[in-house]
Amino acid sequence: MALIVPVNCAPLTVPRRAHVSSRRRRFGVSASLSSRPRGDAVVVDWVKETASFFEQDSRPIMLFDGVCNLCNGGVKFVRDNDRRRNIRFEALQSEAGKKLLQRSGRAPDDISSVVLVEKDRSYIKSEAVLKIMEYINLPFPQLAFFLQFVPLFVRDFVYENIADNRYNFFGRSDSCEI
Repeated sequence: MALIVPVNCAPLTVPRRAHVSSRRRRFGVSASLSSRPRGDAVVVDWVKETASFFEQDSRPIMLFDGVCNLCNGGVKFVRDNDRRRNIRFEALQSEAGKKLLQRSGRAPDDISSVVLVEKDRSYIKSEAVLKIMEYINLPFPQLAFFLQFVPLFVRDFVYENIADNRYNFFGRSDSCEI
C-alpha cells in the first residue's frame, strides 16, 4: 500500500502501540499529518486563492486532461447529458486548472485524474466520476447510486488502469479540443 503525502506537508508520523495478551498479539496503528511548513516554504491558502472561481458561479468545475482523447470524449458526453448545465469545465493544463488542482491537494502538474471541484470540496478518480454522474441527466444519478456500493479500492483500481493506459487506447491530441 502506498501513501502519498502532499508536497507541502511534513512527513507522516506513525506511532505504534502494542498490546500483548497471552493468546495473541495486537497492534494498534494511528497516523497523523503535520502541516508545518518546512524551512522557508511559503504556505498558500489555495481555497482563498481560488475563491473567485465560485463567487459569481457556484457550479462545480470538472478538471480534465485537455490533450487526452478519452477525457475530451468524457467532457463531450457530460456536456451532452447535462441539459441544465450544472458543470463547468477546465483543462488541467490551464493556469486555472493548476490552481484548482492545488486547491484539491494535488500537484499543479498532476494530470493523472479527473477532478471535480465544488465550492467546499474536491473529488478525484472514481469518486469524481460518480459525483459527476450525480449532476447529469437520468439514468446516471441512479447508476452512480448503485456504483457507490462497489468498494473504493476496486473502483479506483479500475479507474487507475484505464487512466494509466488512456493514451495507448484512445490517443492524444495536439491541443485541447474543448
